Amino acid sequence: MTVTDDRTAAEAAATDTTRVRLMRQIMPTDRDTDVIRLYVDPEPATLDADKFDIGASRAALEANAIATRMQNAARGVRAVHPEQILSRTAFVVRAGETMSFGSYFNAFPASYWRRHTVVSEVRLTVRLEGAGGSVIVYRSMANGRSQRVDSATVTGAEGEFAFDLPLKPFTDGGWYWYDVVGTDNDVVVASAEWTAEVPAEQAPAGTVTIGITTMNRQDFCAKLLRQLGDAEELEGCLDEVVVMEQGTQLVTDSEHFAGAQAALGDRLRIIEQGNIGGSGGFARAQYEGLKAGRSTYVMMLDDDVECETEGIVRAVTFGDLCRTTTIVGGHMFSIYQKTQLHSFGEKVSPYTFWWGSAPGVVGAWDLGERNLRSTRWLHARVDVDYNGWFMCLIPSEVLRTIGLSLPLFIKWDDSEYGLRAKEAGFPTVSLPGAAVWHVPWTDKNDALDWQAYFHVRNRFIAALMHSKYPRGGRMVQESLNHQIKHLVSMQYSTVELRHKALEDVLAGPDRLHEVLGSTLPELKELVKGFDDATLLSDPADFPEVRRHRLARKGKEPSPVISGRAATLQALIQPIRQLRAPREGAQAHPEAEIPAQDAKWHKIARYDSALVSLPDGSAAAFYRRDRGRFLDLVKRTVAIHRELATHWDDLAEQYRAAMGDLTSPETWERTFSPWLDQSPPAAEDLDG
Repeated sequence: MTVTDDRTAAEAAATDTTRVRLMRQIMPTDRDTDVIRLYVDPEPATLDADKFDIGASRAALEANAIATRMQNAARGVRAVHPEQILSRTAFVVRAGETMSFGSYFNAFPASYWRRHTVVSEVRLTVRLEGAGGSVIVYRSMANGRSQRVDSATVTGAEGEFAFDLPLKPFTDGGWYWYDVVGTDNDVVVASAEWTAEVPAEQAPAGTVTIGITTMNRQDFCAKLLRQLGDAEELEGCLDEVVVMEQGTQLVTDSEHFAGAQAALGDRLRIIEQGNIGGSGGFARAQYEGLKAGRSTYVMMLDDDVECETEGIVRAVTFGDLCRTTTIVGGHMFSIYQKTQLHSFGEKVSPYTFWWGSAPGVVGAWDLGERNLRSTRWLHARVDVDYNGWFMCLIPSEVLRTIGLSLPLFIKWDDSEYGLRAKEAGFPTVSLPGAAVWHVPWTDKNDALDWQAYFHVRNRFIAALMHSKYPRGGRMVQESLNHQIKHLVSMQYSTVELRHKALEDVLAGPDRLHEVLGSTLPELKELVKGFDDATLLSDPADFPEVRRHRLARKGKEPSPVISGRAATLQALIQPIRQLRAPREGAQAHPEAEIPAQDAKWHKIARYDSALVSLPDGSAAAFYRRDRGRFLDLVKRTVAIHRELATHWDDLAEQYRAAMGDLTSPETWERTFSPWLDQSPPAAEDLDG
């Protein structure tokens, strides 16, 4: 946090407050035009229709957005040119144009500051260079409607303007932002910052240790390290970057590492340890942060992200000023489509115990096509249960109080931690203006391959620890339903993985630490030989497709069906599996199904099929096996009956074990083979 107090010492002492910077105007590094619409917005604000008028479904929202985009297209699209970016903080508005800073990275998320921090009023200070240039301040309400608040115009060659803005009206949502107008001359927006008077005892800046777990992504990781090292804004805020190296292709061997090491200097530490998963890597970062004893926060950061480093400063500043100790997370944009907002706020549904976007959030929203000021749903404050550990700031106080990550290897470690923190009185905030660019999980195959085991096992463990519903609500029934879907889809390896996951849940919590490093090799061995797990990248390696009959009226089965049709297929397809497979289906696939169409009700219509991966890199030759189907159905029904019967006893076991599983002392024993790389402890781990 930057202190910007310009009062006399006597004035400050009299009020016992000080003025601090909350956030500042920023521009993209390297003049990156792929992301410029997240920083400035040349388009007019055309608010989309109210949900009470058009409905709140995604289809209704997208239809309205398309109609609005067509209206905007008729007016023409205004470009932002790289040369308009003068520096990290300065931007030039051309004569006769208006540029809005009501953008993701430069608008002020007033409702979040109003709800969670001690700040009650902010001051926006804007410095313009250029005669006749004007700045106009706006605010929005939770329903997205905007209001003009104030304005000022440069009368000479330059001017600095300050606007004092209350946060009282932002209970449910809303932002502040400013537009700059160039009249007869170009206008340089030299700087803008949002400051506030806060109690003096909360003004000292918190500091952060950043933990990055990496495995065989050496170039990605090295580039991220260089980005952190080059970020001048992190000076005085960043204590250390700790990289948990768990792979065989080391980050230190990357051609980009030398530059990263030079930029970070003694703030960089590499720890080599065995592959104990993301949870093991991040738990090590948490452990090291507590052991060093100097950082206010430990930030979890994925190794394969690009980071807006100013967001780290904003997260620390926000955390410093929260009324109660708070976990502060960032949002996620797609690294492939950089203005597409992929994760804006996450919750765990209490009855189904499944993670997903918070109510009101629309996934994969492209701010390059539909700006912040025009997107109604972005103006309501979004409250969350947890934040993904692609970017998540955890106060050291929280780590000392509730412990470290559960030993889950991957999946559900971040969501479980958010739920555990919430139960202990520590909320999580996903803060607008703090974000990374990351590979979206929609482009992954993690529901079918070895990761399916961890999805299932860890979801059940988290539910046993935190669900308030008998037998976890719909957990057991939904799990059974999913197993049947995979069975009729000929995804037998996935069913075996999910079955093993449930067996290990029933075995109890005692061996979770012990098996951290051994489970993954066992899973890969388990699925060897399964057709659906045998992936080939060369199309020539597969036999040709031979249909068993012509498509009805020349039309292939649609991957999109109604709810009634899905119910009918759910009744028919399990029965169809009792028949012997059609002659020839074992030798030749009956269909070729692209990943985006590979829905269970479509695959289940065939006795064999070529099915591709979501990333397009390979495909598998699925083949129906009646004997295997019958065996797996029996085992599936039996294990789900056992889960339902013993749910209460299991929940008691897992809840009783939580403290030991997550304690620094238990994790220290897990880390013991690699602890000689740690520096001497500054203080006891218990604080």
